[in-house]
Amino acid sequence: MSIEILSIRQIKAARALLDWSQMDLAEQSGVSYPTIARLETGDGPVGGRKDTASKIRSALETQGIQFLDSGEVAAGPGVALAQSSSND
Repeated sequence: MSIEILSIRQIKAARALLDWSQMDLAEQSGVSYPTIARLETGDGPVGGRKDTASKIRSALETQGIQFLDSGEVAAGPGVALAQSSSND
């Protein structure tokens, strides 16, 4: 299920699953490092420009991150890392 609202906690959890730093996310998403760092000092939904959240989400989804809505797996929104189809 696709969710409309992306939260700061989901971004941090997704980075942790990928073992990405804020700089890695900035490079992969095309969003500046200062913007990523500023966003992650807050909590709740991602604020700012809509295209910023879209770029971040796209970069994470490209790496296999799935954003989960409340009730899909847990009591609140979350993230999961899709399993690779290759046999590693």
